[in-house]
Amino acid sequence: MIKYLKNDEEFESIISSGVTLVDFYADWCGPCRRMGEVLETLTEVNVLKINTDEFPNLATSFGVMSIPTLILFIDGAESGKLIGLQSKDDILDFINKK
Repeated sequence: MIKYLKNDEEFESIISSGVTLVDFYADWCGPCRRMGEVLETLTEVNVLKINTDEFPNLATSFGVMSIPTLILFIDGAESGKLIGLQSKDDILDFINKK
């Protein structure tokens, strides 16, 4: 299931329990659009999409220096990070190893 962050306040409640893959992206970013297509095929994990143009402070707080960046959260704790365009298999391997 894919959700789009609407405000800063909902971030903590979304990532606080379970496994959530956070996708930091921008609408103008070509690799981000391709990553979005890959993420739409994932049914194994909840995905939260955060537009870095709308939420720059949140991106900065997690050290996002380039996009797309995927950060995996397990019960609210950061568990790992992938930077750049990834394949579905690479994302699933990343999630399953955590």
